[in-house]
Amino acid sequence: MTDVSDLRCKLDALHRGTYSVEEYCSNRVVPDEVSSLRAVTDFSQLGLSDNLFRAICRMGFSKPSCIQEAALPLLLKDPPVNMMAQAQSGTGKTAAFLLAALTRVRPQDHWPQVIVMLPTLELAEQIATECKRMLANSPDVAIRHAVRGQLLSRNQLIKEHIVIGTPGKMLDWTLRYRLFDMRRIRVFVLDEADVMLAESGHYSSVINIHRQLDPTHCQMLLFSATFSKQVTDLADAIINMPLVKLTLRPDELALSNVRHFYMETWNEADKLEAISNLYESLSIGQCMVFCRSRATADIVAVLMAELGQNVAQLHGDLEPSERLAMIENFRNGLQKVMVTTNVCSRGIDIIQVSLVINFDMPLLQNGVVDCETYYHRVGRSGRFGRPGTAVNFIHPKSVKDRNALDAVRNEFGIDITLVDFRDHDQIVELIQYTEGNANDRHV
Repeated sequence: MTDVSDLRCKLDALHRGTYSVEEYCSNRVVPDEVSSLRAVTDFSQLGLSDNLFRAICRMGFSKPSCIQEAALPLLLKDPPVNMMAQAQSGTGKTAAFLLAALTRVRPQDHWPQVIVMLPTLELAEQIATECKRMLANSPDVAIRHAVRGQLLSRNQLIKEHIVIGTPGKMLDWTLRYRLFDMRRIRVFVLDEADVMLAESGHYSSVINIHRQLDPTHCQMLLFSATFSKQVTDLADAIINMPLVKLTLRPDELALSNVRHFYMETWNEADKLEAISNLYESLSIGQCMVFCRSRATADIVAVLMAELGQNVAQLHGDLEPSERLAMIENFRNGLQKVMVTTNVCSRGIDIIQVSLVINFDMPLLQNGVVDCETYYHRVGRSGRFGRPGTAVNFIHPKSVKDRNALDAVRNEFGIDITLVDFRDHDQIVELIQYTEGNANDRHV
């Protein structure tokens, strides 16, 4: 087998190692001489510690997903290789980077060795929870949450091995108060890396944190479902070689297990009637309704409650404890519908969500459809290979809505079928697919 020192030269020659995930998994792209890049088909082939292996087996992991097959053999190599990996929503990227990071932790060293950064409080808490489950048999490894509401005194040094949180709090703890030595970080993970590096609010914080790392011994991992050219170019500029990129072709990006529909609604009353009809037919799964603004979400939640529907509402203005409690209640099935803004469009894993409704199509400030946000919204359904359904409300006379629908069709190469929201038979057929059988679980 080719050792990693040889691998670095070969990857440099191979366009910095850019591969399609699907082709990588089927071993069609990587040359034979780079045998260390071969995919694995079973977690037992990865050489995980006994503690980690037993934990993921207990969590219900059966076999690696495609992104796990492709990424983990390389991520676990020594010396470490940096990676920028793209994976469909709900296909197991969380486990890929967590397993890689946890393997690098030295329990005897009582200082932060892994940083995982995410754009929202909800995602940070979700990843921390998943990490704790993986550490069920490793009581000597500790996690610290770096999110709004977590308070530390300015001279209280952090001794936990893994720090998971959002950029603002992480910047306070690292640059402002220097509560731990960033040069000792062994693994730096950016999840939802496209939004972390593309939005001005996160970009400056991420770059300032990144500058404190020692690139000679810190493995850098960027994971997301979507990557713009701008973010890809930035990753090339800030991450040292070797940088391996696992990417998806446009046809691989489309969620094959999610069906897309649209309903023609003339006004808000039509939209509420459509939601009510869908709600009444939804017997098993849960539904997320995405609105463009908090004001719209407020109105929709109130009117749905007045119709007797059990509704949760989530937006960024709630206190951290309120947001986390709302997510937990919804995850436990206490509400059947969640009305939200884009705060929940990324990464939130609630397996029972089988239906996503775009009350408003996601638009950029210039009025053009935001295809990336559409992708992330509808990805809240169809998690881990389960069937999912996306329903879009479109005004029949709105050129902007029609253009948005056409843009989504063209971007992802998908069919979006018209359904009459007053046709009971069509609604029932839509819901029957939505509540189909689940497949194997990947986290």
